[in-house]
Amino acid sequence: MSAGRPFRGCACFFTDNIFVGRFGLHVRYRDEQQLRRDHGRALRERGCRSEEQFREVLKEIEAEVQRRKELPQQSVERRAIISKCYKPKHPEVYTLQDSFLAPEFLEIERFCTSPGADLQGLLSYLESFSDKRIYRLPVFTEQFCQALLDELENFEQSDMPKGRPNTMNNYGVLLSELGMDERLLTPLRERLRPLTALLYPELGGAGLDSHRAFAVKYALHQDLDLSFHYDNAEVTLNVSLGKEFTEGNLYFGEFSEDASPVPRYIEVEHVCGRGLLHRGGQMHGALPIASGERWNLIVWMRSSAVRNRRCPMCRRKPELVPAEGFGDGFTEGEEQPGTVSVCALG
Repeated sequence: MSAGRPFRGCACFFTDNIFVGRFGLHVRYRDEQQLRRDHGRALRERGCRSEEQFREVLKEIEAEVQRRKELPQQSVERRAIISKCYKPKHPEVYTLQDSFLAPEFLEIERFCTSPGADLQGLLSYLESFSDKRIYRLPVFTEQFCQALLDELENFEQSDMPKGRPNTMNNYGVLLSELGMDERLLTPLRERLRPLTALLYPELGGAGLDSHRAFAVKYALHQDLDLSFHYDNAEVTLNVSLGKEFTEGNLYFGEFSEDASPVPRYIEVEHVCGRGLLHRGGQMHGALPIASGERWNLIVWMRSSAVRNRRCPMCRRKPELVPAEGFGDGFTEGEEQPGTVSVCALG
């Protein structure tokens, strides 16, 4: 937690960025009249042309709003059941150990914590993609990826209650509910901070104090791809865990607030054990896999010092609401020293 202060959510979670899967559109929802006014044209352009189709969309949106309202309590209940009843297959993967981390990651960590470490020196260790500030680095060993995957599949095949990662991913695991936050993911985030401090200083990279982490799964007849979007994060880590698959590359467009009439896209392949670091606001998606099965670990890392000033999802001063665990990374009270100007967020 952040200096003892509880984390909060923003009220926009219940109204904004609601994904209408069948038409690949994120909408803001207050009521039916507002939906028709603000999104009617975009829905029609995507094929929602009959009143019956619109009613189905409305029903889908209202169900999602209700799910979001019930989410905190349901998550607490699921976590309690899992903690009591689930027997891990690989209990060792729940606590981060140096042996899980790629030797190259440990070398990068040593550099970033050494006197005089700077951005140019760090970049010599990383693979950079265009000018979009997307970087790839080794994170985990292949052995750890296999053990973590085996654990995730064991949980997936159990009769434990499961919550989906988000509205865009129907298959995967919420790692906080599985009990991986405190000893695995929080230490990982803390060990990434010396890197993110150099790579993303204007996004609070030195003060990433919370996260939301989940594993996502793509397979034939399940989730095949991921629509274009940006993350509710200041910085995102996306690590490929395996397994065997073809196609399914990630693709990146512009930063969410840098609108361009002719956006430039780049594709990035998945490499097992390696992670991509990118700004949460970087627009991105995943192309369909052609065969096999793919798992990724996603960590949305957040800086309360940045988002307390402006919610990245509704782009307004956050209207704080109670939340469970890390919530959406907001905190109450005075803003922390060393915060950055919102003008620098682009």
